[in-house]
Amino acid sequence: MSTKKKIVFVVVILAVIGGIWYLESLKVHPGASGSGQDAQAIDVNSLLANTSSTAPNSTNTSGSTNTTPTIPLSTGAKTALQQLAAADKAAGDQPAIEITDPTGFINVAPGFKLSSLIGQKVILLDFWTYSCINCVRTIPYLNAWYQKYAAAGLEIVGIHTPEFDFEKQLSNVQNAVAEYGIHYPVVLDSNYGTWNAYNNLYWPHEYLIDMAGYIVHDQVGEGNYPETEAEIQKLLDQRAQILGTSTAMIATSTVNITPSNLNEINSPETYFGAARNSLLANGTFFVNGNQSLTTPTADAIDSNKLYLGGTWDFEDQYAKNLTSGATITYEYNAGNVYIVAAGTPAGIVVDVTQDGQPVSAADAGSDVHNGKVIISGNKLYNLVKNADGGGEHTLQLIIESPGLQAYTFTFG
Repeated sequence: MSTKKKIVFVVVILAVIGGIWYLESLKVHPGASGSGQDAQAIDVNSLLANTSSTAPNSTNTSGSTNTTPTIPLSTGAKTALQQLAAADKAAGDQPAIEITDPTGFINVAPGFKLSSLIGQKVILLDFWTYSCINCVRTIPYLNAWYQKYAAAGLEIVGIHTPEFDFEKQLSNVQNAVAEYGIHYPVVLDSNYGTWNAYNNLYWPHEYLIDMAGYIVHDQVGEGNYPETEAEIQKLLDQRAQILGTSTAMIATSTVNITPSNLNEINSPETYFGAARNSLLANGTFFVNGNQSLTTPTADAIDSNKLYLGGTWDFEDQYAKNLTSGATITYEYNAGNVYIVAAGTPAGIVVDVTQDGQPVSAADAGSDVHNGKVIISGNKLYNLVKNADGGGEHTLQLIIESPGLQAYTFTFG
């Protein structure tokens, strides 16, 4: 073999190895040992030996309590679950990890555990945080699946792991759960206990757990909704066979939710806080403290760069304007623009302009009215929703009074 052919052969082998490594990195690898406080793999055999286990009490957003009765397991059902667990293990599937170091509970009683559902329900475990636009866009599907399949044995459990400190507050998460119409259990994971136990890296990330307590499907990020729903249907059918119940309640159709103006995105998530503000173009990034900044002229603005005007206090997670009339300027390429921000209880008025003009009613985001957005609570605000599907535009925000805390721009 010639030297040239040898080199090509080595390159091909390395590419194959790299591809295998990449695909392996996408698989589920929860770590039950040492990766979270008191993290424990759920063992169906141990659960079957504990005949005194009970199903959880669920509390809806109105405060009433719904008790889901435990389904008695016949000897045949127990045997089928043990066989399923053995088959899952042989296939290389990983056992689910118990909720670890929870910091709060919504729509479910304190002390709720996943193990109370094993052998009873099919579980969809959703890692999310309420200021993440990618998570927000998955919620309509999760809500629809919960409404469609809960009676057939699906339980969705949201694990709310915060990106920002304000998302650790129970009241903020409760408000978001109510706003998004979520009725399934949500467990606060403010110390990253469950996140670390699953070695998770992404928002959102959904794990499907079968009746035997094994993770048999996972989805990173948005999309692939028909595939996930098909897996839900498959696992519910498997559940019905194990329990000897009817499959009549298991739908065969799939949810089809038209995305809301989701177009090509050519602008990255952009952070304001000193810990991650590498795209700050007219100031010193990665530095805490006050900076007085001047936005350059329009012809000197670069795409996908952050420009601030006025005096700003840079903290790790956010930048706060200290002067009235402070500005935020960003030339982006996308259909929608969102900002994660906080203001004062009374609200801070921000003028929204696009391409030098007040944003039109046709292009205004859902939180913008008459060219203005009022920033009060800590949340995600929709600033722009371009009617033409997007493209390149220059966004400028003019902040009428001091006190706005800007965390990040996201695009969609």
